[in-house]
Amino acid sequence: MQLHFSPSMRSITISSSSSNGGFGELMKIKVAARHFSYRTLFHTILILAFLLPFVFILTAVVTLEGVNKCSSFDCLGRRLGPKLLGRTDDSKRLVKDFVKILNQVNSEEVPAGLKLPESYSQLVSEMKNNKYNAKEFAFMLKGMMDRSEREIRESKFAELMNKHFAASAVPKGIHCLSLRLTDEYSSNAHARRQLPSPELLPLLSEKLLHHFVLSTDNILAASVVVNSAVRSSLKPEKIVFHVITDKKTYAGMHSWFALNPVSPAIVEVRGIHQFDWLTRENIPVLEAVEGHYGIRKYYHGNHVLGANLSDTSPRSFASKLQARSPKYISLLNHIRIYLPELFPNLDKVVFLDDDVVVQRDLSPLWDIDLKGKVNGAIETCKGDDEWVMSKRFRNYFNFSHPLIAKHLNPEECAWAYGMNIFDLHAWRKTNIRDTYHSWLKENLKSKLTMWKLGTLPPALIAFKGHVHPIDPSWHMLGLGYQNKSNIEDVKKAAVIHYNGQSKPWLELGFEHLRPFWTKYVDYSNDFIKNCHILE
Repeated sequence: MQLHFSPSMRSITISSSSSNGGFGELMKIKVAARHFSYRTLFHTILILAFLLPFVFILTAVVTLEGVNKCSSFDCLGRRLGPKLLGRTDDSKRLVKDFVKILNQVNSEEVPAGLKLPESYSQLVSEMKNNKYNAKEFAFMLKGMMDRSEREIRESKFAELMNKHFAASAVPKGIHCLSLRLTDEYSSNAHARRQLPSPELLPLLSEKLLHHFVLSTDNILAASVVVNSAVRSSLKPEKIVFHVITDKKTYAGMHSWFALNPVSPAIVEVRGIHQFDWLTRENIPVLEAVEGHYGIRKYYHGNHVLGANLSDTSPRSFASKLQARSPKYISLLNHIRIYLPELFPNLDKVVFLDDDVVVQRDLSPLWDIDLKGKVNGAIETCKGDDEWVMSKRFRNYFNFSHPLIAKHLNPEECAWAYGMNIFDLHAWRKTNIRDTYHSWLKENLKSKLTMWKLGTLPPALIAFKGHVHPIDPSWHMLGLGYQNKSNIEDVKKAAVIHYNGQSKPWLELGFEHLRPFWTKYVDYSNDFIKNCHILE
């Protein structure tokens, strides 16, 4: 059987093959005339050509945009249908409804009896098994978040407490160094030799030389300060170091500098007990501070008891812990207020803290004109580092106390201890020491409610009107608490100061800042090696 279409497409003939090899016509069908024109067809094709690209683009966007990838026409239809028909996605409405529930729950307390899952997987499991509604789920979510925040906060405060104790303790290596050198003092005559030698004694009061004063009970730190100052100096023969220490450290400190001279510089080591002027009559307030039970309890007692940690930020808590360092009731830390009396034959000295490193020649400091002022220091209320260089009086004093509010301006710029040029001649004409003692006594009476942070606050008051600002490049602060200190600035600074808890001789010191300090440690020294310091 065969089908034959006429050329005009108006008839179809059905035929079958005959036995003699020919074809026989079985049926002839006439097709009705078409009722649409070529113009109609043209318009239809034109409309389709216009619409199809938009359909293609929409399909591509829907396929690519979502989390659910469609692998079938059925899926694609479900996703395209609402968009083509102008309906919105139900998932967006669900999100809006859930956000509304979260906002409602945010203003309410988590029910006391609500049992919170311990993990995310447990939360998913309980949601499947118990079929909680959206509000119950939101409460569980809030409870879990609150618990996590509370645990993180408690861990942070615990970390700060541990750091505080680590910073206040004496490392084993440094304790070993002190003990070995003390033993050496008793058994080795060279360790007991006079410092400086008798022929150099007159130079200790020679006003043309550059006199540095260092007060510390840390032998290793003292060695770094002295070594760095001498090695960085262009005129080391003009350097005289006056190292002041306490009675228990004196023998070890003397041994170190007797066995490790820093020629051509001169080093003198003296204990507090060797200064005739430092008597109870001359320093009555500090005697009271060291012996007062309430003060000792504040610095040595429980640092968390009575503290409202819920209203305290970790940074604020860290500052309060630093203020409670036991060193702040040590006479060694207050000794600088007595420099004019301790060195009556000198007119100008540079006082260095034991946590500094000298990187440049400091000779030009003696040429700075202090304009009749007593204290040459850097100001700490302006600088690139907003954390380190943003200190004003409000950061140190309690301005709710009437005496503080009456006499001080909270916006007054603070200055730094650590590297100070003191004009002792001008100082002797002032009442700075008496003012210092007077305010210490007032703070003692007020049970430390006027200020908390150590020796700087009373000095800020006592030296008020007696400070001459020097260029900040002389003294860079914050290397003991700002781990983001700019390395290029560190390299350029004349003196870098590791003020803060992360001292470079402690394990909690910042590793990337430690090399600026350790480069001045003599690791070939037998005492350093045998005590395994910073191995």
